[in-house]
Amino acid sequence: MIQKNQMSTLLYKTSSGPVVVVDGEAYAVEEKDWDALLNIPGLAEYLETQVAEERRVAMPQSVQAPIGLQEIWGAGVTYYTSRTARMMESEAAGGREFYNRVYDAARPELFFKATAARVAAPGSPMRLRRDSRWIVPEPELALVINREGEIIGYTIANDLTCRDIEGENPLYLPQAKIWDGSASIGPGLLIQDDPLPPETTIGLEILRGHIPIFTRETSLSKLKREPRELVDYLTREASFPHGCFLMTGTGIVPDENVSLQPGDEVRITIDPISTLVNTAC
Repeated sequence: MIQKNQMSTLLYKTSSGPVVVVDGEAYAVEEKDWDALLNIPGLAEYLETQVAEERRVAMPQSVQAPIGLQEIWGAGVTYYTSRTARMMESEAAGGREFYNRVYDAARPELFFKATAARVAAPGSPMRLRRDSRWIVPEPELALVINREGEIIGYTIANDLTCRDIEGENPLYLPQAKIWDGSASIGPGLLIQDDPLPPETTIGLEILRGHIPIFTRETSLSKLKREPRELVDYLTREASFPHGCFLMTGTGIVPDENVSLQPGDEVRITIDPISTLVNTAC
């Protein structure tokens, strides 16, 4: 069940169509085509027009991944914590300096992550890659971008990563990042024109047998690059006719002795968006 977040505009994709939740109340959205909806000019203002008594509906008990024909891309090494972890895991293979240099470079690291077919819905299992022995969740703020390259909102992302595969050779990055069920976003989209404040926190909790085995928190104040800068590079020579999502990188890297196992529950919280929950399988 989605949470009743107060004083925010949250857009959800459900089996019966899009639902907007404003001030803790849910309303059916007139535009049913998800891809068209995300590209309505002035989406935040449009959703305000949907807040009417005759459109009120019950709060959805389950939601789908809030993605249609959009691609999901990622930005890497945007937090100092991530830089340090990548340098450590790739040292034996001689890739240490790549991560040190990209952290300070003008051009960010950007990579393709997933289309809808490889995205797990909120509450659904995410697959662990069978040829990896060291897989971790990467909790991230994801930008919601329309076809014009405008940031129209924000959501939560879980970017599963095989640290052993990436550390073996930087050229293995696609295999360390992309496989069926390796991404999850949601549960909803926070639709707003204003950027999130730097003090916004991102929290990660991993539970095994209902017992926390890893808990940590970071904030957007530690994000090295501005979201707009990342979007400008992503859209510089690439068009996204349906819009896209851009994960902004992780500031939380689990300890070396932490690797997901089947049955583990991963909880990522960004207030005021909500909590994204997935299990590993």
